[in-house]
Amino acid sequence: MSEPDGGRPERDDRDDRGRSRGPGDSEEPRGSGWSREASTGTGGDRSSGGSEGPGSGGAGSGDRASDDRRPDDRRADGRRPEDRRPEDRRPEDRRSEDRRSGGRSDNRAGRPAGDRRGGSGGDRRGQDRGRDERGRDDRGGDRPRGQGSGDDRARDDRPRPDRSRDDRPRSDRRDDRPRTDRPRDDRPRTDRPREDRGGFRDRGPRSGGGAGGRDRGPGERGAGAPRSGGHPDRRDGRGAGDRDGRRERPSGPRNSGPPRGRENPAGPPSGDPARQAAFDLLTAVRERDAYANLLLPSILRRYGLRDRDAALATELGYGTLRAQGQLDAAIEACADRPLHRIEGPLVDAMRLGAYQLLRMRVPEHAAVATSVDIVRGLAGTRSSGFVNAILRKVAENVGTLGADAWITSLAPSEEEDPIGRASFLHAHPKWIGQAFVDALGSREELDAALAADDTRPVVHLLARPGDITAEELALVTGGTEAPYSPYGVHLEPGSGDIGEIDAIREGLAVVQDEGSQLVALALSRAELVGEDTGRWLDLCAGPGGKAVLLGGLVALDGGTLDAVESSEHRADLVRRAVDGLPVAVHTADGREAPLPDGAYDRVLVDAPCTGLGALRRRPEARWRRTPEDVAGLAKLQRDLLLAGLRHVRVGGVVAYVTCSPHLAETVGVVGGLVRRKDLGVGVERVDARPYLPGVPQLGEGPTVQLWPHRHGTDAMFLALLRRTS
Repeated sequence: MSEPDGGRPERDDRDDRGRSRGPGDSEEPRGSGWSREASTGTGGDRSSGGSEGPGSGGAGSGDRASDDRRPDDRRADGRRPEDRRPEDRRPEDRRSEDRRSGGRSDNRAGRPAGDRRGGSGGDRRGQDRGRDERGRDDRGGDRPRGQGSGDDRARDDRPRPDRSRDDRPRSDRRDDRPRTDRPRDDRPRTDRPREDRGGFRDRGPRSGGGAGGRDRGPGERGAGAPRSGGHPDRRDGRGAGDRDGRRERPSGPRNSGPPRGRENPAGPPSGDPARQAAFDLLTAVRERDAYANLLLPSILRRYGLRDRDAALATELGYGTLRAQGQLDAAIEACADRPLHRIEGPLVDAMRLGAYQLLRMRVPEHAAVATSVDIVRGLAGTRSSGFVNAILRKVAENVGTLGADAWITSLAPSEEEDPIGRASFLHAHPKWIGQAFVDALGSREELDAALAADDTRPVVHLLARPGDITAEELALVTGGTEAPYSPYGVHLEPGSGDIGEIDAIREGLAVVQDEGSQLVALALSRAELVGEDTGRWLDLCAGPGGKAVLLGGLVALDGGTLDAVESSEHRADLVRRAVDGLPVAVHTADGREAPLPDGAYDRVLVDAPCTGLGALRRRPEARWRRTPEDVAGLAKLQRDLLLAGLRHVRVGGVVAYVTCSPHLAETVGVVGGLVRRKDLGVGVERVDARPYLPGVPQLGEGPTVQLWPHRHGTDAMFLALLRRTS
């Protein structure tokens, strides 16, 4: 029979004495004693085609004096000398065959054939060993490039020529497989240092089993054992498992599965622009401490999202940021490691998927698949598989227990920690829940306050006084007039990119919560002692919303407004916002502003604070702030309030405002300052409630605390102080 590819001569079914060989007879001559020592010899000669040791140099290396035949040494019938029948062979070939089978000295191995190990039992082991080595070579596991065998994978059970592997010419080993058949990553890379090649160094110990997991005998070499002539502690950095600068490959088929440590390359970005936009927002907030409410409009424009797509991206981004602590608890319950040990982009994607499963009731296939696609496009298949596994567990718990029941099971006990439980169930840190209880005076309204703070808010607009009325603004935007502010308009959540509204682009309106409008209006309405000269001051003006309202109001009476902002960037925002109004913007520290003392009728001190009252509009703030922030801010607030009292004239009014209900930032600052005797000025409190007409549930006074669950506004605090001397 001839090989289809012509790479191997015809085989004869008779042995070297002319007898027919049975199916159970050995393919190698009895007594040949094949062993690795015989096949390798000294100096690394491997004429059998097995893997070469570190000392071998491929074809032509080592001692090959007895194996110098070439592929051209054939007769016209295409058969090599050793494949011919005994009667057809030349005398010198017969003598060579007799020497190999009769126990005479073997020049290639350098020792008598009868001195080889194993005896007759070793012959069968050697025969099986030869088959195993041929199987491994055929798969390319241990053979250098260019020495792959032919089709032995499919012909191991066929009769073989009556010669040992030691005597088969090197030319009998095929090297006709196309180079492109070999995987790219498996090709030798001898042109760069070993430490530059990845994929193996980080892998665990290799199996010592042979092909197919066969247990090796006591004399056989494992995958990591040294080859003949190998040195396990070479000084050149290559161990016994290295060959020609390459690491040993375990036996078994090439590419039988995805190798550990190797990932497919990242693919294109996700095909879902709304979810990709939300993911970009999460990444920016995590990596750059960006403000979500300021960044989201530009992201929506970059992806060209409008209407329903913009609403979806907004809900996904803001909602995931609001519920971050709750989502993290759910993810950690399904993961085998804490979140701080997982890469940030993977955490962002898992939060995004978990939010859809827990809060939006998005179908499992949509929530999981879209998050996995984002990670696959960013980090490859290995990372996406990890994200897929975690989100599948989240979905399984949601499907088994229900989202609300599962989240409730993760919350603290009602008996042991009622405030912590309510805070967790409404996605707030416990310390914020405690601050709300202190400001409300009891736990009765805690759940309502936390729930309102965790709800997607209505968009509030301010109609610029003198340019457009609230009624006109509501008509052109499709909104409704605000219940308390005469300049306010409400838009339903998901109204798209607010920056695309014509009235806002033309400067006729700005985005501003109705609570912020109410505290500024209260200052403008407060009774003065003496004449109002029309000189007002906004001591902490950035980014400019309240300056627009105060500037518009003072302009109606022919007055002016000075606006102070310490940040140059925020000062520029104020200048753009008040364009066309009688407002002078100063870049300075409000505590030391270069403005005259005792010169202003009305002064607004909208002091920097923790922002706990505007968490629904600044979703990332609840997880960014800590209790330690309060003390430093309270000192700054006292200093700014004291500066405001210096700038206001006697009989004038100062409005102290924060968007936080924390007592240390509100009544604590005001009470401490009023009680001081070393201020150099006289101060009295003014009841603020009469200057907020129509607003219910304002408490006992004289200060006012607004709440989302009571008034539908941010939790703004207002105190009015009049300078008496």
